[in-house]
Amino acid sequence: MTQHSQPYSHQTPSTTTPPVVLTIAGSDSGGGAGIQADIKAMSATGSFACSVITAITSQNTQGVSAIFPIPLDHVESQLDAVFTDLNIVAVKIGMLADANIINVVANKIKQYQPKHLVIDPVMVATSGDLLLEHAAISTLKEALIPLADIITPNLPEGAALTGKPVPNSEAEMNAMIDDLRALGAKAILLKGGHLENDDSSNDLLITPDAVELIRATRFPTQNTHGTGCTLSSAIASYLGQGNNLHKSVHLAKQYISQAIAHADELDIGQGRGPVHHFFAGHANVR
Repeated sequence: MTQHSQPYSHQTPSTTTPPVVLTIAGSDSGGGAGIQADIKAMSATGSFACSVITAITSQNTQGVSAIFPIPLDHVESQLDAVFTDLNIVAVKIGMLADANIINVVANKIKQYQPKHLVIDPVMVATSGDLLLEHAAISTLKEALIPLADIITPNLPEGAALTGKPVPNSEAEMNAMIDDLRALGAKAILLKGGHLENDDSSNDLLITPDAVELIRATRFPTQNTHGTGCTLSSAIASYLGQGNNLHKSVHLAKQYISQAIAHADELDIGQGRGPVHHFFAGHANVR
């Protein structure tokens, strides 16, 4: 007896248009920070991530052993490729490695004018490795930071940007506020995670006319690789979804806190492991 298969019924699948968010940063071969962390964070928080790679690092949970900056013409061609095709509503900028790359990126940001720009001024890795040449810091301050909606320095990065000592207390964080405002970004999130003697991990959200202390629980884990990349990417993701800056920062802070809280569920590497970007499964984190 011959069996006849049912005719194939073609149905057009429904389509979605998630906000497209671009990360411009270095690659982390260990997968816990940089471009890899950015894409995970943007995806976990409900956006579509695209990328421009500025440098390739030889990196793992124990540190950075080599950095290879991408040739300038290829950084430029990557930027043109994504901006001329994709509807990019928010951009996160991380590791840029040197002054020439900073200038290329700044010129393209001015050319394409994305709606939102988040800059994580990556200078020092969690492991203590220097990721930005000293001579390039002034270029970052002059060419790129004034274009930002928000910058997200940690305490060593805040010190490098302002010339002040690394804060050892909330009072010393507050003493840095005026110098950070003078950099020209619309807002600053000064991250207090390096104050390890505090029971909480508190950040300062600094705007032109206000300073808000954002408190969060400090979790006892060594698995904090990529926290800065993850937080700034989540802020860009939430901005891209139409949230205002204040709400985006608070949602991103909630996301990174949970990613850290669940970090010990992962057993990755022999050093400082990554945070758990997908602690909530593949559902959007709201």
